[in-house]
Amino acid sequence: MDISVTPDVFKLAQVFTISRGSRTEANVLTVRIADGDHQGWGECVPYARYDETLESVTDEILGLPRDVTREVLYDLLPAGAARNAVDCALWDLEAKRAGKRVWELAGLTAPGPEITAYTLSLAEPAEMQAQAAKNAHRPLLKIKLGTPDDMPRLEAVRAGAPKSRIIIDANEGWSAEVYADLAPHLVRLGVDLVEQPLPAGDDDALIGMDRPVPVCADESCHDRTSLPKLKGKYDVVNIKLDKTGGLTEALRLRDVALAEGYQVMVGCMVGSSLAMAPATLVAQGALVTDLDGPLLLAEDRDQPLKFDVDGVHPPSAALWG
Repeated sequence: MDISVTPDVFKLAQVFTISRGSRTEANVLTVRIADGDHQGWGECVPYARYDETLESVTDEILGLPRDVTREVLYDLLPAGAARNAVDCALWDLEAKRAGKRVWELAGLTAPGPEITAYTLSLAEPAEMQAQAAKNAHRPLLKIKLGTPDDMPRLEAVRAGAPKSRIIIDANEGWSAEVYADLAPHLVRLGVDLVEQPLPAGDDDALIGMDRPVPVCADESCHDRTSLPKLKGKYDVVNIKLDKTGGLTEALRLRDVALAEGYQVMVGCMVGSSLAMAPATLVAQGALVTDLDGPLLLAEDRDQPLKFDVDGVHPPSAALWG
């Protein structure tokens, strides 16, 4: 088979800011795998937080044997962006060869739309209130926090969107003391969930702490091997394909996490509809779906995912799977 990797850039609709910095574009890698008759493709977003770069991930992918299969891929690459793009491209290739949809091949029921969160960029409170008011029609808003001035921002968003459900992503930006101090206010303001309040390396402090709002592991949860370290700390796990290393492991992680009593959130990096497409299968019935990447873009793939009042819809065969 022929494996190719292409760097692609998608402009964002506006500057997107989190506690770690700002960006104006999404830099992704597109992987295509062709067997002469059919071609499958997938997308990944290398993430510096996990020591990934466009170059290092490209090298990992191009170093694979040309007869790679999903069955052996798990042993050839670690969980991460490189394995994700290849795994999803192989699923797409298998579907095209079989003339079936990926969910049929995976033994899943036909997927439907899922309400997705819409992320508000980190800004001054007045600007975040304006963003919230502009998007108050959306049922679920996500706020990127993790700064010393989080409460004014949260208060502003709640004022701008009084009826929307709200989830918070602290991006590892709080201490145990800050979280304990904020928790009652999160309840007062009707926050549904808090993502990764503490740094992944310091989250033992969550053991035994009162969690009046469900706490979700993001940076602390990559694949199934992460689960033993989460006990007593988290109520929810955030499954992202760029962390699990593809759809194959994402589905396995979902099943094991649910069996162990966790609830599931399905999230994403900032990428195109191609990156979100496989994740829509994992998101079926999830507590929280956060696949808003394409909504943050000024441009997208041909045949993009459909977003409407029912949420994000599964991909058409023309896009993926």
